[in-house]
Amino acid sequence: MNVDERLALVKRNTEEVVTDDELRALLTEKEEPTAYIGFEPSGLVHLGWVLVAQKIKDLTDAGFKVTIFWADWHAYINDKLGGDLANIQACARYMEDCFLALGVPADKVQFRYASQMVSEVQYWETVIKVAKVTSLSRVKRAMTIMGRSEDEAEVDSSKMFYPILQATDIFCMGMDVAYAGLDQRRAHMLARDAADKLGWKKPIALHTPLLPGLKGGNRMDPVESKMSKSDPNGSVRIHDTRDEIAAKMKKAYCPPEREAEAENPVLMLCKYILFPRNGSMHIERPEKYGGPVDYATYEDLCEAYFSGSLSPMDLKSGVTDGLAETLRPVREYFDAKPENYQALLKVLEGIKKLR
Repeated sequence: MNVDERLALVKRNTEEVVTDDELRALLTEKEEPTAYIGFEPSGLVHLGWVLVAQKIKDLTDAGFKVTIFWADWHAYINDKLGGDLANIQACARYMEDCFLALGVPADKVQFRYASQMVSEVQYWETVIKVAKVTSLSRVKRAMTIMGRSEDEAEVDSSKMFYPILQATDIFCMGMDVAYAGLDQRRAHMLARDAADKLGWKKPIALHTPLLPGLKGGNRMDPVESKMSKSDPNGSVRIHDTRDEIAAKMKKAYCPPEREAEAENPVLMLCKYILFPRNGSMHIERPEKYGGPVDYATYEDLCEAYFSGSLSPMDLKSGVTDGLAETLRPVREYFDAKPENYQALLKVLEGIKKLR
């Protein structure tokens, strides 16, 4: 695979690369560059992870050594799962299963915990150095990466550490590329700025889009309207049955106007989940409405939908079938290996009882 082919694979279905020139230079210079993506272990996994799993596979296919980083101490700072590290780490073990169930190649990635690094003196030396070149106002602006507003820093000062820790993770692991959804952009820009000031290697930032919640997206603020595990009615979880998916699709926002394409969660599931995973899309429909139809590309699907030859009802039905089939390996994986999933369900039930 040449540099152009590797570059196309890495950039496929991305929202932003900072910067293209740096990425091309990296792929030209290194056969096995490094990349990472970090997660707060905090609950059940939704369809956004399918998009992420596909991008991780793109990266490994392009020759990257990928680290999936469980930010357990970060989740503790962010009060996830009752602020209990044991609960958070139980969730990380479940999430590792989720990635394997979604087809992430186990032999081409490594899983690592923040708790494995925070005991090292070098880590905290790096924290101080990053903090010294980062203004307090920038840290507070970056708190949106953890779903917090600037004002919430006044409630719990530990939250001020969060953006600095995220930048430090990148430096201590020596990563060439920091990958995440677009909601993590401010942390990556903070890290790049700190690297410039400290004379360190500057991480390339790779961002994929955020799937909108089923209630509809917001082109002005995709972070605010992203699919979230905290809203089970606005998201599809990877464990949902076909009937559960169908019930959610029935209520999903699905406008027929081309101008609203990016706000249409049903179309975005086609663009970022079904076509990348399956290569095409089949939609069953009654003969009186034209009979079954196949679309080779997302653009073909959009042309049919916006011209009116494919109805919202039939689109939703096709997405339901497509998602049910796409998630079939996940159901099979957890049927065979349910332990970590069941352990997390017990954690979530215990937290619910305490509220």
